[in-house]
Amino acid sequence: MIKPLKEALEESYTKIKEQEIAQLYASCYKTAWETTLVLEENGKSYVSTGDIHAMWLRDSAMQLLPYMNMADVDVVARALRGVVLQQAYFIQIDPYANAFNRKPDGSCFCADHTRMNPWVWERKYEVDSLAFFLFFLEAYFRQTKDSTVLTETVVYAVQAVLEVWRTEQKHAECSSYRFERDSPLKTETLSNGGRGTPVGYTGMTWSGFRPSDDACEMHYLIPANMLAVSVLNRLQELPLPDAILKSAKTLAWEIDSGIQKFGVVEHPRYGRIYAYEVDGLGNYVLMDDANLPSLLGAPWYGYCQPEDAIYKNTRRFLLSKDNPYYFRGKFGAGIGSQHTRKGYIWPIALAVQGLTATSLEEKKKILAMLFSTTADTYHMHESFDANDPAHFTRAWFAWADSMLCLLVQQIYKL
Repeated sequence: MIKPLKEALEESYTKIKEQEIAQLYASCYKTAWETTLVLEENGKSYVSTGDIHAMWLRDSAMQLLPYMNMADVDVVARALRGVVLQQAYFIQIDPYANAFNRKPDGSCFCADHTRMNPWVWERKYEVDSLAFFLFFLEAYFRQTKDSTVLTETVVYAVQAVLEVWRTEQKHAECSSYRFERDSPLKTETLSNGGRGTPVGYTGMTWSGFRPSDDACEMHYLIPANMLAVSVLNRLQELPLPDAILKSAKTLAWEIDSGIQKFGVVEHPRYGRIYAYEVDGLGNYVLMDDANLPSLLGAPWYGYCQPEDAIYKNTRRFLLSKDNPYYFRGKFGAGIGSQHTRKGYIWPIALAVQGLTATSLEEKKKILAMLFSTTADTYHMHESFDANDPAHFTRAWFAWADSMLCLLVQQIYKL
């Protein structure tokens, strides 16, 4: 890292009085910048996810988000702007893809049955991939007021997001998206000839896959639609064409109406709570996954307030044994994922729990748990065994490190 950024970092570290937490923060803060970020000569920034060389739209946004508080450092502002430009370029290529190659070399996770492109690493359509592009764009603009980032390509990408989400409000009738993978795992492919399970119209927008990259069981993914509502409303803060702003406002209202009508269910123990997925035909899934966007994270990404009654009920459900992916062991308790082994907790979910906690005591309790479960690596992992943190998945997972940094920044007001 060049000197101005190094000096800015050292200033931040000195604000953390606990030496071990400062060391953990310093270690995690460097991960995305030093190991996953490439500043391209064309002004774009390519951000791999870590141990996988591809760039996920969602992951790259979250990996670089902790650097927003240093956007007054030239090289940081250049990197952040470059992420916006790179993501917009990729969306222009294919708004249904979730991960892309640095070059159009045809690399891919799998030779899937879908409309592939040499730039595309994986084409699992996830609402959150597009939502996080808008989330990052809005965060960058709020921090820098740099209206020049709204290039023709970026504005086109914003418009493409709105068009895809509108198309996917009526997936069966209007969408050409199909995805099938030759895999014995049901989570890796879509049923019904790649169309997914049947849904009814709700006003919400359809998603093929969850942010875990696992197939949706029912395709109206509530947290992804919540994030969509939040970013569509925040678009009003940007100097975009009136037609785009008007369309975004209307779409946000339609999706939110669908969430409130179809996404809230009555639970015998917790009262009115948000479902994780619904199909618009009366069926629903009650759970939460560790990956963002999650139901747990709804206040953090701006859908509701922490004091919202339905959210509070939902949170009690999510942080209990009634959530099939909530695990408790000798070293921790938190939310895991279908994507990893039973009993494995995700630091991403713990960070989100801390970020949405209403008391400093709970935030610091979560931070202490994260510190104590790194297996002495001073890095976050994808997941760890609640009974033995020495057993973990993905030693190099930059998104998890960045989530730790966001929690530390919130606690210590960095």
